[in-house]
Amino acid sequence: MGKTADLTTVQKMTIDTLKKEGKTQKVIAKEVGCSQSSVSKHINREAKGRKRCGRKECTSKRDKRALERIVKQNRLKNVGEIHKEWTVAGVSASRSTTHRRMQDMGFSCRIPRVKPLLNKRQRQKRLAWAQDKKDWTAAEWSKVMFSDESKFCISFGNQGPRVWRKTGEAQNPRCLKSSVKFPQSVMVWGAMSSAAVGPLCFLRSRVNAAVYQEVLEHFMLPAADQLYGGDDFIFQHDLAPAHSAKSTSTWFKDHGIPLLDWPANSPDLNPIENLWGIVKRKMRDARPNNAEELKATIKATWALITPEECNRLVDSMPRRIAAAIQAKGAATKY
Repeated sequence: MGKTADLTTVQKMTIDTLKKEGKTQKVIAKEVGCSQSSVSKHINREAKGRKRCGRKECTSKRDKRALERIVKQNRLKNVGEIHKEWTVAGVSASRSTTHRRMQDMGFSCRIPRVKPLLNKRQRQKRLAWAQDKKDWTAAEWSKVMFSDESKFCISFGNQGPRVWRKTGEAQNPRCLKSSVKFPQSVMVWGAMSSAAVGPLCFLRSRVNAAVYQEVLEHFMLPAADQLYGGDDFIFQHDLAPAHSAKSTSTWFKDHGIPLLDWPANSPDLNPIENLWGIVKRKMRDARPNNAEELKATIKATWALITPEECNRLVDSMPRRIAAAIQAKGAATKY
């Protein structure tokens, strides 16, 4: 980006604002994301009162407002679809012009985030839970063993449609997408503490109460010995049917293992969800050809998780709690 003409309207406004604040051209260029020469040319052009040369814009302010309405009606449309709808509305512009106008408005094409859908009752329970846990210290959270199941797909390249959004709109409901299931995958159970990760369990069948209790017996208990030795700990799992079954509750009582009360539909509060994300990002370049190769890749990547990564994730719990309270129980960015 070495030409003043390459600067968007948003960038030019930002340069003008930072210049008024007394920032240097070097600092402005770094914050705006362009070259220092572009900043200098724009400032000099504005100081001399020179107008931009070249052909005038073929679109009016009214046309731009119409384009913004089209984009906001459905954020998942691609440029071609938006351009077609804009021209149907009576605007004479090329596809590249449509794209430039969208960029001038501040829209960028991004992969949408996925968030759980929460009803009013669930938000209230999450808020009550967060308020109850807001005074927990890092030492208290270090006694919690977090657990979860996750699905790993053989193909990691299909990220789905992108979404048009502006800065600060990542959490806008219109900019989110729902998660989907992929058939070529394996399901994995894992656990972690602030010190390290436990052994993985690959699930070969649908997880009912009986299967889950076998996982607890053969994987959770060894993980507890590995992570805590003889010290006391609190076990965390979500409210999946197999987890909340009466026989599962009885199993925990018989083994004398306390459970952490957990709000429904709250993966954003569980640090192991972020750990799964770290593992999947590290596997992004892997291309397993079958389920066995996929399992081997997951095991190898899981073994590379460091104690520092685990400690950092568990230490984030107070911030997650504060974010949930600030959002009044709504889903947070985690």
